[in-house]
Amino acid sequence: MKSTQQLCSYLANLKFDDIPAHVVQRTEELFLDWLGSALAGRGAKPVEALERFAKIMGPSQGLSQLLTTRETTSPLFAALVNGAASHVVEQDDLHNSSVFHPATVVFPPALAVAQAEKVSGKEFIAAVVAGYEMGIRAGEFLGLSHYKVFHMTGTVGTLAAAAVVSRLLKLDETQFLHAIGSAGTQAAGLWQFLQDAADSKQLHTAKASADGLLAAYAARDGMSGATQILEGEQGMAAGMLGDGDTQFLTSNLGQRWAITETSFKFHASCRHTHPAADALLKLVQEQSLKPENIKRISARVYQAAIDVLGKVTKPQTIHQSKFSMGFVLALIARYGRASVNDFTDEALADAQLLDLHNRVEMDLDTKIDAAYPDKWMAVVEVETKNGKTLSARVETPKGDPGNTLSREEIEHKAATLAGFRGGANVVEMASIISSVWGITELDNVGDAFRLGQRTANAA
Repeated sequence: MKSTQQLCSYLANLKFDDIPAHVVQRTEELFLDWLGSALAGRGAKPVEALERFAKIMGPSQGLSQLLTTRETTSPLFAALVNGAASHVVEQDDLHNSSVFHPATVVFPPALAVAQAEKVSGKEFIAAVVAGYEMGIRAGEFLGLSHYKVFHMTGTVGTLAAAAVVSRLLKLDETQFLHAIGSAGTQAAGLWQFLQDAADSKQLHTAKASADGLLAAYAARDGMSGATQILEGEQGMAAGMLGDGDTQFLTSNLGQRWAITETSFKFHASCRHTHPAADALLKLVQEQSLKPENIKRISARVYQAAIDVLGKVTKPQTIHQSKFSMGFVLALIARYGRASVNDFTDEALADAQLLDLHNRVEMDLDTKIDAAYPDKWMAVVEVETKNGKTLSARVETPKGDPGNTLSREEIEHKAATLAGFRGGANVVEMASIISSVWGITELDNVGDAFRLGQRTANAA
């Protein structure tokens, strides 16, 4: 078998009973984490644009729900809108070595299809695990050469979405392989948007979610796709600057569970800022560091962080500020946090935050760069106005598997995100949390996660 075919055959035949209990538990936790992020996307400009598009182009009602408006539509448009919504506040999960955000392209089509079809909790979990496995392995296969120009979540996210929907539609090995082929030929997403503070990042996850769903439904009805879309001589690696190491696609299938390597995002900013944010937070807490005493902050990081964050020198929008090392560290220095409620238009105009932002610089650390992307590390050095130099190093940021969030922390994060723009109220979140923790006992996942229509007094 070729590598793509071998991976597809394994994922098409993966059974719930093959999945260890700790993997099931982590999948539940990632689902709740994603739901919080999706609900937090309510009212965001790019999400509202896609909601209007769905209303014009989609059916007036359907079996799948837009979490942001609670209106119903087809699975395609629900995946599109929910895929955008869950990537707005920059709190959705991330897998380190693939530099890929799996949840925002796996769960939107998974939930949309689960609401349209009668899908049990066990079927849902197995499908999600397959989606993560496909996206993460494809991301590692394409590698850092690809990531430097292409937004990995937009590209391999299309494959991950196709994989999860293929499983929910019960496609056989051949159909699954064709779905991945059709998904790969649609894959797209370029980093150029970041320099213009454009909304393309949400479009990437929206389209990946919807296009992967399209590929799977088309394969079910007989449409064929390339059988070597990843490693073929005119496939993704060849055409999209991929490293093309096929060992990542097939090594340790059934032994390595990539979903358990996925990190939760503790800060509401680009994941490349997190190691430095944690290091500075350590100094703030341990050294009682005050913002008025800071003369200069140096964040020593890996090259990919500079490639992504270095483009944002003067953040103009809330979303762009989440990709500014200076702005994120300014928030940490001033408030001891960089939460979803701290990134505001008022903060962008705050003189003290802007002054702190201008005192931050990024520097390449070759040892830290050598460990990336397997490890995301940073060293922060602070020169104080009284002449001292303080330093802190972080090798395992908060949220990584080696420093993960507890279930209580995940519940709190999800509830905070749901309340950010009134995506769901306290009673609704209590019900959602209960359903997630009991998902493997559900006969119909779609019914359990269908939110009621908002009333005039709803949060």
